[in-house]
Amino acid sequence: MSDHHGAVPAIAKALSNRGYSTLTPVQQAMLDPALVASDALVSAQTGSGKTVAFGIAMAPTLLAEQERFGQAANPLALVIAPTRELAMQVKRELEWLYEMTGAVIASCVGGMDIRNERRALERGAHIVVGTPGRICDHIRRNALDLSDLKVAVLDEADEMLDLGFREDLEFILESAPDDRRTLMFSATVSSGIAKLAKRYQRNAVRISTTTEEKQHADIEYRALAVAPSDRENAIINVLRYYDATNAIVFCSTRAAVNHLTARFNNRNFDVVALSGELTQNERTHALQAMRDGRARVCIATDVAARGIDLPGLDLVIHADLPTNSETLLHRSGRTGRAGRKGISALIVPVNARRKAERLLAGAEITPTWARPPSAEEVIARDQERLLADPIFNEPPREEEQELVARLVSTYSAEKLAAAFVNFYRAKQSAPEDLLEISVQQGAARKPRDGGQGSEFPSTPRTPRGEFGPAVWFSLSVGRKQNAEPRWLIPMLCRNGNLTKGEIGAIKMQAEETFVEIAADHADRFMQSIGKSKTLERGVRVVKLPGVPDFDRSSGSQPKSKKTFAEGPKSDFQQRGKPSKKSADRPGSARPFKKNKPKSNRRGE
Repeated sequence: MSDHHGAVPAIAKALSNRGYSTLTPVQQAMLDPALVASDALVSAQTGSGKTVAFGIAMAPTLLAEQERFGQAANPLALVIAPTRELAMQVKRELEWLYEMTGAVIASCVGGMDIRNERRALERGAHIVVGTPGRICDHIRRNALDLSDLKVAVLDEADEMLDLGFREDLEFILESAPDDRRTLMFSATVSSGIAKLAKRYQRNAVRISTTTEEKQHADIEYRALAVAPSDRENAIINVLRYYDATNAIVFCSTRAAVNHLTARFNNRNFDVVALSGELTQNERTHALQAMRDGRARVCIATDVAARGIDLPGLDLVIHADLPTNSETLLHRSGRTGRAGRKGISALIVPVNARRKAERLLAGAEITPTWARPPSAEEVIARDQERLLADPIFNEPPREEEQELVARLVSTYSAEKLAAAFVNFYRAKQSAPEDLLEISVQQGAARKPRDGGQGSEFPSTPRTPRGEFGPAVWFSLSVGRKQNAEPRWLIPMLCRNGNLTKGEIGAIKMQAEETFVEIAADHADRFMQSIGKSKTLERGVRVVKLPGVPDFDRSSGSQPKSKKTFAEGPKSDFQQRGKPSKKSADRPGSARPFKKNKPKSNRRGE
């Protein structure tokens, strides 16, 4: 039996129909009779049900003693949200919550057709939901009249201030009547929020819910130490190891989102991107693909993913460390919602460990420090999932029995099992072989043995003996361009779909490098690097017919006998260093020092 005592009858009925038998702490707080006519400053964490909470809170003011709204004219309530996705999500929530009141709800968000919005406002609306910039546009064009406004709601107020919307918010609030109610909802109450509340609220009731005190209790935090060049490979292994129904990977810039999206698409992950450069239609389709199962991984910037709610989101990966502790909490708050358990994994390059520790300390989080799962650990987890697959408990359907009988009579059990395993693995991306580093100091260390410092059950590695049959390749970069195996090997693995075990000898020359690759994987390597036969930063690859003559390749040979690729010089050969464009590519190993690029504010 539900207990919605104190809610407007139409709202209480909508909650019951929606299955709300109990309310969250912030929603329950909004039923306090002392709040019926008061302003409120509410701090509650992401996933605490804030939309329903302020929907409950403003209903008595909007409906008074009536059960349904009258003819729609100028808006009676205005809800302001920081992003398009959050605004549209709020609109959907309010539509079912106010369904029985006859409320007309309109939206005013950037990226949508402003002419359609203007026509909707001319027809009249009881509640308007929008983003600050677009609401200001409508007010300045006299399309949005706030003279009858009774309630103004600021959702995610801290985020709107972080995004630089202070002036827009002040303009909107000063355009509304002074006797309106103002409800401010924020994850944290910073000094900026306190100043805004003091200026635009009247004797506001301060509400801090128990959710804030127990923030993210259902989230397990893991800080995974990696070599800087292994950041992307570590993300691949984490995604493969946990095999989450839905996962979100946070990047700091749009360029990083685009880079990872392309990389993961090539690795057979069902992935979508979410960044500010996408149109509203593209962003809507991306979220829908996550909700209906067509995609399982969303790669997003902080601003684009603010406030979105994805069902079954079990894993959050921080590909780039957040800029502050609040952003860390907001990112992680996408998972661990509504009683579900979730994992928040920070990919921490060893040279950024101190920054990660400061962020975690500021958020009052004590994570588990470990290394990412190795390729062997991912494969072992795959085997566990395969053996536990419920498909083995299902009897063959009637229409399949004839085919099953033919297969059993034609092939041995061993061949059938091998075929099944191959089909199973063909759908998955191969895990990456990661460089070994120490979790504590980040120094080079011997291969792991599953001892202290590893959270994953490790499979002992077999020492490599003689390399075996191999094919030699020439790379158009050498000692003069500061080529080193420590960044050449990860680059070959990333671009050529290889593991370290499939790369043999590396012979460095003055202007080229010879690399030995296992013969069984040479064709796959050539297919992976594409028709251009080019790796990152313009490094060209040539397959050699046999073992190269290292003496003649040392720089003493005549120019007419080239052992490296013909054609335009790579970025390395032109200037002895990578171009600015290539050196700034996200995730690339950088052998040269360069000035730190200017940050892109919150990726938007």
